[in-house]
Amino acid sequence: MKTNGYYIKARLFPTILTSIPILSLYYFGFSEKLIEFMTFLEGYKWASDITLSIAIIYFLAQINRFISKELFQNLFFKEELNMPTTNLLLNSDTTMAKSIKSQIVQKIAADFNILLLDSNSENHNGEEARKTISSAVAQVRNATRDNSMLLQHNIEYGFVRNLIGGSVLAAITSVFNIFLFQYTFSNPFAFKLNLVLLGIYILPILLSKFLISRYSKYYAKILFEQYLKK
Repeated sequence: MKTNGYYIKARLFPTILTSIPILSLYYFGFSEKLIEFMTFLEGYKWASDITLSIAIIYFLAQINRFISKELFQNLFFKEELNMPTTNLLLNSDTTMAKSIKSQIVQKIAADFNILLLDSNSENHNGEEARKTISSAVAQVRNATRDNSMLLQHNIEYGFVRNLIGGSVLAAITSVFNIFLFQYTFSNPFAFKLNLVLLGIYILPILLSKFLISRYSKYYAKILFEQYLKK
């Protein structure tokens, strides 16, 4: 399995940080019963030298990404149409200076032959204006794909977003563990550990709107700054 900086920092690291409740469930609850079975499975290599442990981590990374993108990002932004990368180029948005926005709009027209709607057209058809901007932003991203500064901000946004998605699964697992270690496999330490973990993982969920909005705005500003420099 090929990896890169984005995958390791934005997907793998959040998965590791949010897998602690699952590891505690295995270690304190089922390790004796599963150790022989897991050892047997890990003795075999899968296609492309993917072991069972790597496959599980990859699977959890995909779940975290799905939850963070489909549940949180789409909930707050309705896919691309309401993300900061779209909002910043709306005529009605005053975040950027008009002169800077005008330079971006002109550069987009020159580079990609995409004409963004003017103020009157935007007022009459806001959705079409957003769709046009979204298409233009996709081209801007492709044009700045190799920019190291932009990649760093993209990693930061991806890390935060995927950490929030992973925290949902981690919180659910922690709740399950709390009841399990309280009533089924009585273990005071594991019970307290998962109680603390539940509090830790609930925090990014509660702050999800603030975190995703803040980091996505950082990314959007850097995207257009670096695009103008290109």
